[in-house]
Parts: sequence; C-alpha cells; structure tokens
Amino acid sequence: MPHERIQIVGHCPASPEAVWAIAGDFCGKWHPAIADIHAERDGRGSVIRAFTVSGEETLYREQLTWFSDSARSLGYTHLEGISAVERYDASIAVSGNAAGGSSIEWTADVVAADADRLAAICRGTEAIFEAGIVALSNQAQRHREHPLRPALSNPVVVENKSLDGAPRLSLSVTPPKGGPLCLFLHGIGGGRTNWLPQLGAAGTLHRAAALDLRGYGDSASGASPSTVDDYCADILRVREALGAEKLVLIGLSYGSWIATSFAMRHPDMLAGLVLSGGCTGMSEASFEEREAFRISRQALLDKGLAPADFASDVVKVLAGPHASEIVRERLLLSMAAIPARTYRDALMCFTNPPERFDFSRLTMPVLMMTGQYDRLASTAEIQGVARRIHSDAALPDVRYETISDAGHVCNVEQPEVYNRILLDFLGKLST
Repeated sequence: MPHERIQIVGHCPASPEAVWAIAGDFCGKWHPAIADIHAERDGRGSVIRAFTVSGEETLYREQLTWFSDSARSLGYTHLEGISAVERYDASIAVSGNAAGGSSIEWTADVVAADADRLAAICRGTEAIFEAGIVALSNQAQRHREHPLRPALSNPVVVENKSLDGAPRLSLSVTPPKGGPLCLFLHGIGGGRTNWLPQLGAAGTLHRAAALDLRGYGDSASGASPSTVDDYCADILRVREALGAEKLVLIGLSYGSWIATSFAMRHPDMLAGLVLSGGCTGMSEASFEEREAFRISRQALLDKGLAPADFASDVVKVLAGPHASEIVRERLLLSMAAIPARTYRDALMCFTNPPERFDFSRLTMPVLMMTGQYDRLASTAEIQGVARRIHSDAALPDVRYETISDAGHVCNVEQPEVYNRILLDFLGKLST
C-alpha cells in the first residue's frame, strides 16, 4: 500500500522551553489554520483533540499517543477527518540548536490506498506543518515563562492496614474514593514508607495504597520462595480487599517489574501503569548477566552479612550526586530494615524471570519516569523502553519523563516533581 514520510524542520531564535510551552499544548489553539478546537477523552482517559479548520466544515479528530516534557516531544495518530487515509501518525520534537535557539521537527508517516490521494494528503500536510512552524516561532518569541503549578500541599490522611491470609500483607491506605485504586509497589531495597509523599498526594484523586511486599516491613514471608505469580496474587488480594474494580499500579524498580508482570497477565484490570526506574528488570538479560547480578549481591549474604551491614554502600549507588543527607538517611533506613532472608528471596525471584514482556498486551495509559542520574535504569534505557511500548501497543498512550537531579529512587529524592507529573497523569484518568 502506498506510503510516504513527510519531514519538515524549522528553526527559531526563541529557546526550546519557550517553543515547547506552546507546541506541547496538544489541544491548544495555536495553529493559524484552526478555527475551533476542544479536548475529548476516550474510555481510558487518553487525550483526543477535535477541531475544525478555517473554510471547512469537516471535523478532524487526533489522539495523543506519546508525550514527554523532558524530551520536548509528542506524537499523535489520526482518527477522523482525512478522507481515504489508511494511517496517519505524526510527531513534533523541539530541541536546542548551536545558535542558541530552537529546532522544530515535525514528521508524519502516511499510508493511503491510492497513490494520487496519498500525494494530495502529503502536499496538504507539508503546508500545514510549514505554517505551524512559522506560527510556533512567532508566538515563542513573545512567550513569557509562567511558574509551574505548585505540588499538592494538603495530602490526605494515611492509615495502616493488614490483610490476614497467607501471607499476611501490610498496607498504608488512604480513605475510600471513587475510580481506580492506586497501588504503589516499592523497590528491592525499599518498603512502603518510601511512597508516603506520593500516597497522600494520589489519595486526593483516588483511593491509594502502598504495599509492603511479602517479607518486607510488616508483611509476612511466604511459605515458599516468592515468584512473580505470587506477587500478582497479592495484588489481586489487595484489589479484592479494598473493593476496587480497576487499578493503577505505580512501581519503582523491582516494583515496576512486578507491575509490568501483572499488566501482562491482567491488562483489563488496569486503568493505568506508572513505571519508575525500571520496567523489564532482568527479563531481557542473558543468563550470565542475571547470575552476575545475583551473585554479586548474594555473596554478602553468604558471608553472614545482613542488608543493614552493607546499606551504606547500596545508598551510594541509589542516590544521585546531589542528594541531601536527609534523603540518604531515608534510603539507608529502608535498606537496613530488610531481613536477609527477604533480600535473598527477592534476588532469586528477580533474577529468574518467567518471561520476556510482550508490550502489545499493554492496553492502558503508561507513564514512565527515571532519575537523571539513575545508575541502574538510565534515561536512555527507560526512554528506549517507553518508545518500544509506543511502537508495540495497539493503541498507545505513553508518557516519558526524566526527573532532574535525582538518582534511582527518584520519588524520594524529588517528591514534588514526581508528584506533579504523577497527579497530572492520574487527573487525566479520572476525567
């Protein structure tokens, strides 16, 4: 079937931040051809813009499929309005240039059954993109920065709760609310207390809970070595106990891997998926890489040491270079609190993944974040995985953000920035 790629690049003396402040408003009325525009939501909460253009009665509808403030890029797909087009996927990216201004790249991949119609669509697209880049340049040069919306200052009350059963599970929970349950899953060196700033903030929009994974904190260990399916069963227990129909899973590192594993098995139960500092875990590592990871960490346990004995060395890897002493102390305390048996159990589970993830199974909106200085899940790695999800998902809705000046446990180092992005994502799910 005939297809073609359009790529228009323009330059602007304004800063990339000023250009992106306009271009990043997916439903904004900044293009000169637009007569009227408004935002819609689909059943998942994904953003759709519906608009008309001057001199036409046709209603055009386009869905946002990719967004990143950090990378200053967005992508969208055509839903309605262009006749005889089979597929139309476009993206805008804004970057700095050597002259101190901005480069604006606008691309589209177009597929149409008829070559003549394809050519006509491409000519129209080129004209739209060129006019849009001129408008962006002109408006950006007049743009004035506005302060970011402050992070939520009045979080809700959090209470502790235990679920009896095998094993006993301990939670921190906010009061009941409508909509999905936001369930926070900590990393291999953490605990549910790592999520307290996020728990109180998320609880203003939905009911939220942070779980101590089995063996951590006040949760009991299982009768046998933990598996991914055990963790997924625990999530289902929490869902049932708290009366939730849908979940938003929010993970950090090991918790992100567990959350994605759950999404592979129960995609229809998820209203959203938030992955911080990880996703694939060891699922795509070779046997040799997995063994090296496990042995390097298990060797200390084999010498009779407990996590408390080497917690300070772990914190040096987890924390960013500018982390405060208060942050380092919090990370140290959560690592030191882990029993040796639990840490060994988690290492064995993490380094024996049962599957390689199939991202085409992800049907829910996905938010991915990682710290600027994350040594375990680099920005290049996590943004690369986010791009793969965007490519493989049948109807993608993916956002990626870098958390500036943070290491691996980015929610602990930069809670206000993390919360601002998280609440924006959750707020769209609730409308």
